[in-house]
Amino acid sequence: MRLVVIGAEAAGLSAAARARRLDPSLDITVLEKTPHVSYGACGLPYFIEGQVRSLEELTVYPVEYFARERNIKVRTNCEVVAISHPRREVTLSGGERVRYDKLIVTTGARRDLSALRGAGQPHVFTMDTWAAAEKLKQFLADRRPRRAAILGAGYLGMEAAEALRTQGLEVTVYQKSGDVLRRQDPWLTKLVAAHLERCRVRLLLNAPAGSVPESDLVIVACLYRPNTLLAAEAGIETGRTGAIRVTERMETNLHSVYAAGDCAEANHLVTGRPVWMPLGTTASKMGRVAGAGAAGARERFPGITGTSIVRVCGLGVGLTGLSEHQAGKEGFDAVSVQIEARDKARYFRGVPVSVQLTADRRTGRLLGGAVVGEQGVAGRTNVISAALTSRMTVDEFENLDLAYAPPFSKVWDPLLIGAQQLAKLLH
Repeated sequence: MRLVVIGAEAAGLSAAARARRLDPSLDITVLEKTPHVSYGACGLPYFIEGQVRSLEELTVYPVEYFARERNIKVRTNCEVVAISHPRREVTLSGGERVRYDKLIVTTGARRDLSALRGAGQPHVFTMDTWAAAEKLKQFLADRRPRRAAILGAGYLGMEAAEALRTQGLEVTVYQKSGDVLRRQDPWLTKLVAAHLERCRVRLLLNAPAGSVPESDLVIVACLYRPNTLLAAEAGIETGRTGAIRVTERMETNLHSVYAAGDCAEANHLVTGRPVWMPLGTTASKMGRVAGAGAAGARERFPGITGTSIVRVCGLGVGLTGLSEHQAGKEGFDAVSVQIEARDKARYFRGVPVSVQLTADRRTGRLLGGAVVGEQGVAGRTNVISAALTSRMTVDEFENLDLAYAPPFSKVWDPLLIGAQQLAKLLH
């Protein structure tokens, strides 16, 4: 039984490893179009910043590890240009054909710069692949630019802003909409914008860039799309988000073909609808389920709450579930509160943390939350995510038994204070 996996990053290698563990007899081949596999792409901004000294530090496993330790053939510099499912084969750019019995598509996402005038200029970069980061780092060393423009105020845009400010550049961020981090949340946008201003990063909202702005250096951190061209040409269906439509077992509409990672949709546990949220954590989990299916097991990936965290010039911003505006668009009768409290007792140098919680007025169900602060952001965001997964009401959330000791927290954690305030609006 031959299993072919297209793509050798988080989803693809997770799929191959899971399939191998469940079926030692499988003939597994992973095809990767670049020379690089199994590296932490999320660490690329910190390579640009200088915190990561070399790209090799981001490599989790070298190519030879997979053949030696896992009996998985990983072939680099092998770009798949066509899938012929009736013949059960893929075609590589050099004309070679590779047969399969089961296929897993993990083609990721791509930057579509076709609508951006001037994108081909030598001072315009992306920052989401090994090769792109390597070129950008060399440009910074050789040309020593003074001013940088960043297109997009999503996660990568915020990380790029911090990386380039650390390198001493003047930074301007252009965002086509009126909000940051794709949250559609005026409270969060105001908070992040004020912090960026304190860090001397200029944020221009409602500033769509049809062409490359004048600057010494331009980073394109927008125009991100699921990479579905190869799949679509093979007859693999896409969903309402533009990503590949999959079942909870990562099955596509084609028998024995699975998809996972940034090219595929995921079920949102709050709304129950498909979403496209390209994150490494999600990709790895989807890959495991796809690999299990290809090996004959019946595992499932229930979905995501849309949890993410990003550092914005030293400030942690954690998000999960829906904002009030997003919840309203999804048909909920949404209500939210925002509070600020110290994360620990003052005598233990507690620092302020801001919390936002959103709920459905009709049912009292918790729908989402945001946590912003210098410390403890990931832990509190994860608590909210767990509550969303459990479909907790605000009353249930308010009574969570959270850890307390003066060096770590307060008697009333900021999450519980926020829940108390939200409960007042619901009763």
